Amino acid sequence: MTLLRKLVLGVVGALACASVAQAQTPDTLRVATDATFMPFEFQKDGKLTGFDIELVEAVAQKLGKKVEWTSIDFKGLIPGLLAKRFDMAVSAIYITEERKKVVDFTDSYYPGGLVILVKKDNTAIKGPEDLEGKKVSVQVGTKSVAYLQEKFPKVERVEVEKNQEMFSLVEIGRVDAAVTGKPAAKLFAQSRPGVKVIDKQLTVEEYGMAVRKDLPELTKELNGALAKIKADGTYDKLVQKWFEAGN
Repeated sequence: MTLLRKLVLGVVGALACASVAQAQTPDTLRVATDATFMPFEFQKDGKLTGFDIELVEAVAQKLGKKVEWTSIDFKGLIPGLLAKRFDMAVSAIYITEERKKVVDFTDSYYPGGLVILVKKDNTAIKGPEDLEGKKVSVQVGTKSVAYLQEKFPKVERVEVEKNQEMFSLVEIGRVDAAVTGKPAAKLFAQSRPGVKVIDKQLTVEEYGMAVRKDLPELTKELNGALAKIKADGTYDKLVQKWFEAGN
């Protein structure tokens, strides 16, 4: 009985070690995103594409890994990391002190910030100070929600699940403005002549890749890969393709 118990414990121990080794050196990056935020991530012809998508694929290539994508709503990204459903989340996520309490972040990979999108003929909103008392659409789970709660408590927030819905409410006049990330707002305004982005930004912030706190080595690897694609020109090509071409 003692020998059998030792054998069982030995097998269990070996499996545990193998499991740990696999967790430390995976050949796959399990990445979650909310593919509704052009030009960072969106669906085209049934496939994921966008700046974040191609950036992660480039980083994975440097690491010699493949990418396994999971598409979920933005509000589920951080909870999904905490539940270990995936290893990292890349979806135009701002690096914030609040989020850093529960997940790790890579070095910043793109500068952003919150801006205001309004109809082009809107003369009532010329800057952040004009938001109070207005009806403003925001996407659930984004920093826009908490920011307006804290800085503009008199704003009537209209919280929606999808980025496109947030913009559409501005176009049809159901809300006075939308508050969202600068790159996506700029891109939408370029394709819709009836709307504009207010020049004065609400915030200036940085985007980062969110990583589970129990995977510190992965965060280091990702930072190393980011440095490499910036050094070899890959990063600049992606920025030109998704943010600067045609501007």
